Amino acid sequence: MHVELPPGMPLEEREQLIAHEKEYAQELQRAGEWRHLWRVVGKYANLSIFDVADHDRLHVLLSGLPLYPHMRIDVVPLAAHPSAIREGAS
Repeated sequence: MHVELPPGMPLEEREQLIAHEKEYAQELQRAGEWRHLWRVVGKYANLSIFDVADHDRLHVLLSGLPLYPHMRIDVVPLAAHPSAIREGAS
């Protein structure tokens, strides 16, 4: 997920949007749907792994992100690998 906020966005609006995003992301992590969240070093971007029931749920979840209108999102569906030995890796 790459975030591209408008350069002229007022600081107060920007800070409020980011705070709402953090709150929503943490709620989804506590619910177990947002399994992993990593920052991409040097960019306003992240790499995330979601565990949701289906594509429709993922769409609802992503489009509900407060920063969604300002994001470029690439989705890559993953499946469990039969050779994974770490619990939670598949």
